[in-house]
Amino acid sequence: MEIELWGLFLVLVAWCAWAMVTERRYRRWEELGQLPPGPKAWPIVGNIFQLSWAPPHVAFKQLAEKHGPIMTIQLGAMTTVVVSTNDAAREMFKNHDVVLAGRKIYESMKGNFGNEGSLITSQYGPHWRMLRRISTSEFFVTSRLDAMQSVRSACIDRMVQYVEDASGCGTNSIDVGKFIFLMAFNLIGNLMFSRDLVDPKSKRGGAFFHHANKVMEYAGKPNVADFLPILRLLDPQGIRRKTQLHVGRAFDIAGGIIKERMESKGMEGHENKKKDFLDVLLEFHGDGAEEPSSFSSRTINVIVFEMFTAGTDTTTSTLEWAMAELLHNPTVMNKVQSELREVVGSNKKLEEKDMEKLPYLKAVIKETLRLHPPLPFLVPHKAMDICKMSGYYIPKETQVLVNVWAIGRDPNSWKDPSAFKPERFVEKTNIDFKGHHFDFLPFGSGRRMCPAVPLASRLLPLALGSLLHSFDWVLADGLKPEGMDMSERMGITLKKSVPLKAIPIPYKGISSAENFTLAGQ
Repeated sequence: MEIELWGLFLVLVAWCAWAMVTERRYRRWEELGQLPPGPKAWPIVGNIFQLSWAPPHVAFKQLAEKHGPIMTIQLGAMTTVVVSTNDAAREMFKNHDVVLAGRKIYESMKGNFGNEGSLITSQYGPHWRMLRRISTSEFFVTSRLDAMQSVRSACIDRMVQYVEDASGCGTNSIDVGKFIFLMAFNLIGNLMFSRDLVDPKSKRGGAFFHHANKVMEYAGKPNVADFLPILRLLDPQGIRRKTQLHVGRAFDIAGGIIKERMESKGMEGHENKKKDFLDVLLEFHGDGAEEPSSFSSRTINVIVFEMFTAGTDTTTSTLEWAMAELLHNPTVMNKVQSELREVVGSNKKLEEKDMEKLPYLKAVIKETLRLHPPLPFLVPHKAMDICKMSGYYIPKETQVLVNVWAIGRDPNSWKDPSAFKPERFVEKTNIDFKGHHFDFLPFGSGRRMCPAVPLASRLLPLALGSLLHSFDWVLADGLKPEGMDMSERMGITLKKSVPLKAIPIPYKGISSAENFTLAGQ
């Protein structure tokens, strides 16, 4: 008992000492007038208890309206600068992109990806540049995306068939997000491994699916150990421990598939097979130590796992929100379906080549991303050194959040910003999500923007268009559009608080059994 009391006493002393040092450092910056303005911080906890009960992106938008477009928030020991307008984002990405290209890593991810990290989690430097180069020149280059067009089409066709089977010819409601998630997960499985992973007969694929889901669940939970360093060793919520457990098990499964592929290389028939992403990664396989241009087996595991976690949640979130907004706005739904059925016809399936003739469908995707960016703060940046932005100093190690949710709803940039109006993107066809328009940054900008934009720009309209072209949609349980719950909840991505339930009624003239080429056939 005496030892426990002494231990508690030492922890309290260490905590108080840390709090005094942190407080003194923060006050020094504040007194010099060099930090961006922000609400007055309380000792130790900072501004944590001053935030409203609204989701963080909403609370930070409300505070920015009072304190300015570049604002300092103290989250316990974590000094955070929040960028909330297009002008501030332009200043950041155009003038300070390199120094703010660091990555803030939360406790749930520490230890999971080794010392170097993945494309998302690694710090800006040689390792990250190599990963980025491979992503842009091997994975998401136009020639490879064109070659894999049939893979995307087959996975979407399989989703449509699953939806039709589950609907009972228009009598049953379905969880819309579930079927989109399965499609996205199997698409990444085909891009990486040339196979569906989620299949009733595949125990290994189902286990990988389960562990990847759990990692996304735990990584999206607020963790007090991120804000109060004294608690890091204790991991009071168990988030780091649970995340590491599921990451490790997912790595074991992916590692088995990678080992099988390595053993099959050089065997008869393998050389004639089309390259998938894993084949590309294995060309760089080495010990990762003496050869700076090679990857260890663990690094390949990390890249594979990151593809699944980053690709599935964002796709699911965006497409579920698009369907929800369309059901919430029946006039827009009718307009986009009319465009689809007029351009494609009633007895044909939607193909990627049709996209250029479907401007309203593409506008629906853009409007969804404006109102519901999958990552409302992007992935947190970190100042790698002290820098001066818009007259304020950003200390080294500061977390930098770009509130793209607030930027997309800024009345100074968007007329009637809270309304779902795809027409605004029909009128402004030049606005894209490639990081050049700072009032519309759903995938970020600069060096650390999402490298998978070329894939997303092909997949999102094709998947949404296929669901809208193949089915008429009715809300479940007699719910009216005006009665829908459109509230948000934060995880890794911005999701609907209440999952979307709807009844898909097969559109007359289309028989999926006859016209859809299913994956694996």
